Amino acid sequence: MHHYPDAAAVVRALAPDEPVILNRPLAAARAARFFVEKFPGKSLYAVKANPSPDLLQILWDNGITHYDVASIGEVRMARAALPGATLCFMHPVKTARAISEAYHEHGVRTFSLDTIEELEKIVSATASENGEPAADLRLCVRLRVSSEYAELSLASKFGVDLVDAAPLLQATRQVADWLGLCFHVGSQAMTPFAYVQALERVRAAIADSSVVIDMIDVGGGFPSIYPGMEPPPLEDYFHIIHRHFEALPIAYNAELWCEPGRALCAEYSSLIVRVEKRRGDELYINDGAYGALFDAAHVAWRFPVSALEDDLIEGLDEFSFYGPTCDDADFMKGPFMLPADIQAGDFIEIGMLGAYGAAMKTGFNGFGAAEVVIVQDEPMASLYRGDRIDPRESDNVVSLR
Repeated sequence: MHHYPDAAAVVRALAPDEPVILNRPLAAARAARFFVEKFPGKSLYAVKANPSPDLLQILWDNGITHYDVASIGEVRMARAALPGATLCFMHPVKTARAISEAYHEHGVRTFSLDTIEELEKIVSATASENGEPAADLRLCVRLRVSSEYAELSLASKFGVDLVDAAPLLQATRQVADWLGLCFHVGSQAMTPFAYVQALERVRAAIADSSVVIDMIDVGGGFPSIYPGMEPPPLEDYFHIIHRHFEALPIAYNAELWCEPGRALCAEYSSLIVRVEKRRGDELYINDGAYGALFDAAHVAWRFPVSALEDDLIEGLDEFSFYGPTCDDADFMKGPFMLPADIQAGDFIEIGMLGAYGAAMKTGFNGFGAAEVVIVQDEPMASLYRGDRIDPRESDNVVSLR
């Protein structure tokens, strides 16, 4: 894989016709070390956010030993990439065949569930050939919690309601060697209070069920920085989670887990696109809704952008994008702030696409090809390099100098 100093150097060297994905291994390594060193428990990388084997290896090399996998395909891929990793099958709805293969062939012992039916399926699929139930199951009951503080909700699809949690926890405790409670506050949670609410619901579920809990998994939701989304420092999230975890009525040696996806990989990748046409404030570019910019089109996600030409002299203006396919839905409203004199033939870097973007590219309409290179500069925004102004601090400060 070719290495370049930055996006501008890629454009100078390649003048690419197709989009180019820029990977930043140093940014991913830094994010991994941050979670390993500062989160007061165990961090599982949510593989769905970006399943690149190269990225998995970087995270492993920097201390991430546990991986949240959501399908048998992810189980196989992650096991092939990282033979020594601990894989946790955290999708609450799985086929019996997937559970059996994960357990018997890939060494998976941790499974999540949110119904009695799924519990029975796991017990049956992990039994030995002579029908003996597995004695080493590590089972996590997923509790439904609010996503009101997240930019993307994950509250409606999975999770047992609090009123139904006690019977499920009691039944799971009977067959589990190790019992956990997990939840997900939604993607890009913009305040640590999201976890306070969820952990209070966990407290109520434990009290109602009167079972011994060996692990609390606070899931994902840890945010990254995007235009218009400036979260508090991640240390604030960690501190509040740890304080409320310590107050729960759980086993004295209970573990605390989290499942960061976006927070570990968003800064890993960006994308170079070329403007193929300009129509007023609309730019036709060579990637879009069916490529790495799915979120920009379907949930109006605003990614940071930067023009890569050195001859653009006008101030910034608001633009929207059309992608390369023939579909009208291949549209990204933005607004994306770029020089007002940008034109066809110019190149743009779109940042913070390591989470979901690079992983969701398709070949629809014959588009989707993209070269991958490594660059050595900093991502457009970072939670981890230590130079970020704390957004909680007021700008209305009188200087005494």
